[in-house]
Amino acid sequence: MSLQVVWSLCLAYPSQAINGLALFLALSGGWLLLATRWREQRAVARVLAAGEGGALDVDGLASYAQVERLNRFFYGFGGLGLGAGLLLSWLSTQLQPGALF
Repeated sequence: MSLQVVWSLCLAYPSQAINGLALFLALSGGWLLLATRWREQRAVARVLAAGEGGALDVDGLASYAQVERLNRFFYGFGGLGLGAGLLLSWLSTQLQPGALF
């Protein structure tokens, strides 16, 4: 499919093009949330399997704080992706065909 045909489809149906972008953002945000949760669960299982349930040294606590900060960032970014997808999806319902240009 040529680029001109794709562009003409975007111009003819702007709400569907924006809704496709919203779907991409929502899927990537949701995947990031799930991947972060799975990574947290694997880390907890690894610590429990090693038998270090309550014994963490100072270096372990520092790296744990860094991992928690990274997980908070990923959770925030994933939530932002879901929110942006929801907002774009809602905005795409307000568009009329040919309203972009």
